Order: sequence, then structure tokens, then C-alpha cells
Amino acid sequence: MSGQSQRLNVVPTVTMLGAMKARLVGATRGHALLKKKSDALTMQFRQILKKIVSTKESMGEVMKTSSFALTEAKYVAGENIKHIVLENVQNASLKVRSKQENIAGVKLPKFEYFTEGETKNDLTGLARGGQQVQICRAAYVKTIEVLVELASLQTSFLTLDEAIKTTNRRVNALENVVKPRIENTITYIKGELDELEREDFFRLKKIQGYKKKAIEKQRASAKGFAEDQVAEKMSLQRGISMNAAHNMLSAAAGKDEDIIF
Repeated sequence: MSGQSQRLNVVPTVTMLGAMKARLVGATRGHALLKKKSDALTMQFRQILKKIVSTKESMGEVMKTSSFALTEAKYVAGENIKHIVLENVQNASLKVRSKQENIAGVKLPKFEYFTEGETKNDLTGLARGGQQVQICRAAYVKTIEVLVELASLQTSFLTLDEAIKTTNRRVNALENVVKPRIENTITYIKGELDELEREDFFRLKKIQGYKKKAIEKQRASAKGFAEDQVAEKMSLQRGISMNAAHNMLSAAAGKDEDIIF
């Protein structure tokens, strides 16, 4: 994987550096929260798995008991027990309703049974057949209770399994993709900013060197100009004094005019 794909394509500025740091803080916090959520879901998942195992073990005993009670009822009340039972049943007395349970933000479906109405106890027959039918009914009610509990546990098990997979994918994405990419982006921005700072420092040093050379050149030219001015003034003064001396000598050498009184 190239370095470009291991970081975000951003402009290296101070503002973007602050934004990337804020995103890294958010990603770190989100990773920690998702990790805690995954641990809580995994713990609940294991508890439900233990309950499923124990419920399935008890399911065998309950089914065996209910089947044996049905055999006893048929033996006592006869093979036509089905018609006798159907005549005494109008509506279902045992019903199932669903509700939701929140576990670390995941809504798990939960089933529970409840009794509605009354069952007629008019089943009679030779050798206490009605009583045996009621015993069989109680055994099968117990079986239904275990089945409802097992269905609730297995549905919660599947829902938790999908939620744990999704959460773990997000945790792994944050840990192995998002956070390293943001960290590489921050490193890239810092390196670019340091390079720009070094370039600015080098540019300032060069500008200062050019200014220093220009100032020295100006000083040298000013010094030369001043020296030229001084030399010119001295030459002028020297020329004036020599002409004056020459005129005085020439006047003294000449002949004065006669004075007439």
C-alpha cells in the first residue's frame, strides 16, 4: 500500500492539523466505547450460550416426561382422547408475547408466555381418565414453557451474534484503518509544516544577507562619494591659493606708474 493511501488527502495547514487531532480524539474515544460494548455483548453472549445448553439438556427430560404422560392418558382414557380434548377447548389458554430487552444498545427480542382464560375440566372417563388427561396437559404446558424459553434464548443468541460481528468489524476498522490513517495524516501535516518553517527561515536568512550586502554597498558608495567631495574641495582650495600667490608675485615684479604731484 502506498503512502498516499495510508493517509488522508488534505492540505497541510495549522487549521487542518487541529481538525485531524480532534478527529483522532473522537476516533480513540469511539474505539474505547465500541470495545467496551463488544466486551459487554460477548459476556452476555456467553451467558446466553450457557443457558441454551442447560435448557436443551432439560428439554430432553421434559419431552420424555410429556410423552410418557400422553401414553398414560391414552392408555387410561382410550385412543379417542383427541376428540374429547377438542370438544372442551374453544380458545388457546396459553399464549406467547414478545418484548425487547436492551443490552449495551442492542435490542434483543424476548418471548414470554402467559395464560388467558380458563380450561374446562369436564374430562371424565373410566379409571380416572380425566385426571390423567390433566396431568398430560400440565406436562405439555411445561414443555411449551421450556420451548418458549429456548426460542427466546436462540433468537437473542442469533441477534447478539450479528451485533458482535458488526461491533468487532467497527472496532477493527477504527483500530487498524481509521486511527493509523489519521495518525499518518497528522505526521504528514507536521512534517510539511516543519519543512515550510525551515523554508521560511532560510528565505529570511537569504533576504537578510541580501539586505546586509545592499547596506554595505550603499555605505561603500556613500563613503566613496564623501571622499570624492572632500578631495574636490581640497583641490579647489589648493587652486585658489596658488593663483593668489601667482598674482601677488606678478604684481610685485611689474613697474609702478609714476606719481605726478
